[in-house]
Amino acid sequence: MNLTHLNQHNNPTMVDVSAKDITKREALASGKITMSKAAFEAVLNNTTKKGPVIQTAVIAAIMAAKNTSSAIPMCHPLMLSKINVEITPMEQECAFKIESLVKCEGKTGVEMEALHSVSVGLLTIYDMLKAIDKSMVISDICLESKSGGKSGDYQRA
Repeated sequence: MNLTHLNQHNNPTMVDVSAKDITKREALASGKITMSKAAFEAVLNNTTKKGPVIQTAVIAAIMAAKNTSSAIPMCHPLMLSKINVEITPMEQECAFKIESLVKCEGKTGVEMEALHSVSVGLLTIYDMLKAIDKSMVISDICLESKSGGKSGDYQRA
């Protein structure tokens, strides 16, 4: 088996993408955080002690997408052209869903940037609400879709 992130000396390496064509690439990831009714209502009513939870999580998610290569060792630094983060309340579940859409024109995809964005956004919500509810559950982090590149398009069924 030829592993792409190991070189001929069995040492970790970043994949060489220099021969790849530059294409438009896009990825959409999502995830959710479920919490107590008290924590959910504190977010909706903007009564948390740490400030505006949703806006802070959006900023954290954007920063995370931009800094993915600093956190994930084999990710290439990318010049991102768009990051759009949406956080939607799910009232019946006392949850929030985060979706992050990331775009670039490059030689490698932006799936990790979208997934990292969602993960850090969810962790930021947890951090800002942990004084109210330590039992929150982060779940369902996944790639919803991607386009561009050699492997083509993907859409979660």
